[in-house]
Amino acid sequence: MKQFGIKNTSMNTVLEMMAGEDDAGKRLDKWLSEWSELSRSRIKSLVESGQVYADGVKLTKPTAKIKAETEYTITVPPTTQALPEAQDIPLDILFEDEHLIVVNKAAGMTVHPAPGNWSSTLVNALLHHCGDSLSGIGGVARPGIVHRIDKDTSGILVVAKDDKTHQDLSSQFAAHKVERIYICFARHAPNPRAGRIETRIGRHPKDRKKMAVLKDPDAYQALRMAERGAKWPGKIAVSNYTFLKGYGQQKGGSIGAPLVSKIECRLETGRTHQIRVHMAHLGCPLLGDSTYGKTGAFKTANSESEILLRDTLSGFNRQALHAQSLGFEHPISKRVLAFDSPFPEDIRMLEEQLSKL
Repeated sequence: MKQFGIKNTSMNTVLEMMAGEDDAGKRLDKWLSEWSELSRSRIKSLVESGQVYADGVKLTKPTAKIKAETEYTITVPPTTQALPEAQDIPLDILFEDEHLIVVNKAAGMTVHPAPGNWSSTLVNALLHHCGDSLSGIGGVARPGIVHRIDKDTSGILVVAKDDKTHQDLSSQFAAHKVERIYICFARHAPNPRAGRIETRIGRHPKDRKKMAVLKDPDAYQALRMAERGAKWPGKIAVSNYTFLKGYGQQKGGSIGAPLVSKIECRLETGRTHQIRVHMAHLGCPLLGDSTYGKTGAFKTANSESEILLRDTLSGFNRQALHAQSLGFEHPISKRVLAFDSPFPEDIRMLEEQLSKL
């Protein structure tokens, strides 16, 4: 079983991958480049500088052949990172005091600078609005950022202005004391209609841009991992979901099987793409999600409801997910704060069209 892993140390990023039977015999630099997204020239440089290992043994030849059931690691030194600049970008502020700020993030805005999105992020906007009053715990690229939501997910975020507030909020998130409610629109309906999903989520073994529900290693793999002192892949992710409303009727499905569902998700953990991965795992990928949904869904629509849904989705260009509610204890005043955000216009219009199914 191939698993991708990534570790961040104070100095380097370490990429890990277990080679499978189908990888055996492949050229080292080519195979490493396929899953690491590093260029072959970059891989060659890392190999020659002693940054690539196979089961703990340093490799020196980019042309070496891959061996099955072998764990390969790449240590990637940090690159020089530019400081994010303050940008005058409007913010929808729900609450602000000297310790924290709660914002309603628009879909399409990345939370913090990263490769491909060095500007026009929430951090750039916050730097302009807050000046130097953001917590430094998140580092130069993520000042004040306690938690994140995806670029194309809309909704509520809390940002810390000082280190004490940041540490307290982080502790509340880690202890599952923060109430986070998301609303999504997904294909079909979950079975059962309400439940708790607890899985391991980690990088997809073949596509590192995606996350996936990972299976626990079998007995043999677990033994080998224990011998190497390796950890089980992925991180525990827990989502609680409730079916709220159905729209339309699945063609050929049982009576009451909706074409689309409105679902509430309450998070206990906050893993990357958690709701999107968990809903797809249940067979209910989010509408508009080109990463975890079937991009060809409804393109061959041949029922009245499917045709209407196809036409509705043709103008909807993101996953139908909104961070609707956020509740937490103020780290300084100890007041319990709760915030709600109505649907943005695109999701409001989507729900209006779905009501016609």
